[in-house]
Amino acid sequence: MNIEEIVQDDLTRYLRNLGEIGGKMPETDDICEKWEQISKAYIPDGIREFSEYPTVSLGWMMYTGMAVATFWEEDWESWHNRDDIYQELRSARGFDCMDEYIRQEILDLEGKEYDRLELIVAECASRTDSILRHANIEPGSKEAFQAYVACLHQLYLAGAGIQLSRMGYQMTKVN
Repeated sequence: MNIEEIVQDDLTRYLRNLGEIGGKMPETDDICEKWEQISKAYIPDGIREFSEYPTVSLGWMMYTGMAVATFWEEDWESWHNRDDIYQELRSARGFDCMDEYIRQEILDLEGKEYDRLELIVAECASRTDSILRHANIEPGSKEAFQAYVACLHQLYLAGAGIQLSRMGYQMTKVN
């Protein structure tokens, strides 16, 4: 298994055990298609933060996936052709407060749910960071960059999956 598959498997098992997703991670083609555009905008910020704040660098992509899933559900007509989704999320309160902005303003969470989601994202980011650091990849290499992007991709999909699940989408076989 490559690092992306390892992270995907780990996050899926963890989130399933928490009851955040059902059997399979919910996904949509629309959200998946936004990945490349969002990642290109995110990577300069994420890399800059990674050395001092690796779990922030990783976790904020998970919040981004949640925001995109919310946009998909609420008003995809307005959002699907936009190239500035990440920039808009970041510029609302700045990179450092992007998590709070998404939880408060986009996901409309407060109290225990607000705090619970913070803990879930922190744990997912920590688990992913651990997998990345134990992958025996030369820091600063092309392989390290590719592994980092692969981890971000899975966190984006996991964030979208959690939010889709919270909104009632379940990936079940239809006869």
